Amino acid sequence: MSEAAPVADDVADTRRGNAALLIALVVATCGLVYELLAGTIASWVLGDTVGQFAAVIGLYLAAMGVGSYLSAKVEQDITTRFIEVEIALAVVGGLSVPAMFLVFERALAFRALLYGSVFVIGALVGMEIPLLLRVLGERSSFRHAVARVLAFDHLGSLLGSLAFAFWLAPKAGVLRTGLLVGALNALAAIVSTWALAPVRRPMLLRAVSVAVLSCLAALVFVAPTLERAVDRDDVSQSSTRAP
Repeated sequence: MSEAAPVADDVADTRRGNAALLIALVVATCGLVYELLAGTIASWVLGDTVGQFAAVIGLYLAAMGVGSYLSAKVEQDITTRFIEVEIALAVVGGLSVPAMFLVFERALAFRALLYGSVFVIGALVGMEIPLLLRVLGERSSFRHAVARVLAFDHLGSLLGSLAFAFWLAPKAGVLRTGLLVGALNALAAIVSTWALAPVRRPMLLRAVSVAVLSCLAALVFVAPTLERAVDRDDVSQSSTRAP
């Protein structure tokens, strides 16, 4: 028994590490898609595609830096804080696109919502990887954790860009894409309550995550109604009315 216990612990740690890498892949994919969604909608509504994508990407990256800095302030319950960030990202990221669709005719409100949501999403995304690295660093070599997580983070960014360009935007549309990606973040939070254990208040975190996931999934089914009410041509024409 004395020899079997360490072996079982090693197997459990390996499984947790593999699950954490898969979660890193998912969160990186979601983060990149949020960035592309914001740039796409901004170019539709405000025009000047190059300028809007530059502004969105610049603000997003700056916000990621802020989030990385803020992650250092988290000193306890790292895994729990990571899951809470995932839930917050699911809510803000998943609902930001429908909210922007609803206010696109009011230029000032649209700009405030666009840049505000980009900053909040960027800050939350910036917190994810540092927190996940610290979670993995508690169970394995930090050097190896950094190498593996960053590798999966960059791979997730590639997957997110390709998925958005060739599948999500053409097939699902930007509205449902935002909701689906938010739901994916909520699902990652649910999985993390098991894969990254121990976690404080796991049942509460699962309940909140399931509630968020259910709401976003329900909105996916009503999204066509909003898309019909707000035609893309109407959104594009609003750029001529923007001050």
